[in-house]
Amino acid sequence: MRSSSRRARVSGGPATRYDALMEAPGITRHRRPFLAPLWVTLLAALVVAAIAWAFYHDATTTVVLLVRAADKEPGTIEDPPMSQEGEARAQRLALMFGDGAGGLVAVYESDERRAQQTVAPLAERLHLAPVVFKGAEAGPTAARILREHPGATVLVVASAAALPAMISELAGVAVPAASDPANVLYVVSVPSIGRAQLTRLRF
Repeated sequence: MRSSSRRARVSGGPATRYDALMEAPGITRHRRPFLAPLWVTLLAALVVAAIAWAFYHDATTTVVLLVRAADKEPGTIEDPPMSQEGEARAQRLALMFGDGAGGLVAVYESDERRAQQTVAPLAERLHLAPVVFKGAEAGPTAARILREHPGATVLVVASAAALPAMISELAGVAVPAASDPANVLYVVSVPSIGRAQLTRLRF
């Protein structure tokens, strides 16, 4: 018989025919990128965290203090001056913020005489020239404060009719005109991220 077709016997087993010499298939192993999704997720989380940190780091809070103009002197004139009680309240306001403790960078006053008289003692102590606005433009003036004084503290003295429009613009809260006593200080904190907060304080 030819060598290519010869039979070989193994003791104790059946005959086996080899038609050709065959090599055992090589074992190829490919590394699966099973860690790739984990690393991609981790990297994405780090990027998002870095962006969030930078965003919050640059976040600012603007504080607007709002005070109603001092009580008017009884009379029939169209734009009356403030009363003696109003003068005392204007002096208290100057004592509260006149030493710079409040960190005021600007003072706004409506165009009523009583509002300007209420601001006068404080503005003199702070050496600040008040910004005068019309009562009918209270809403746009509030938006201007947020735009021009981000992250700062600003005081506003306005009439009872103008304050609700400003508070609504700043905090989105409806405050009826003259619903609170005249000696209430409204503190509106307007963060660049999140919702505004309104606090009432008496002075």
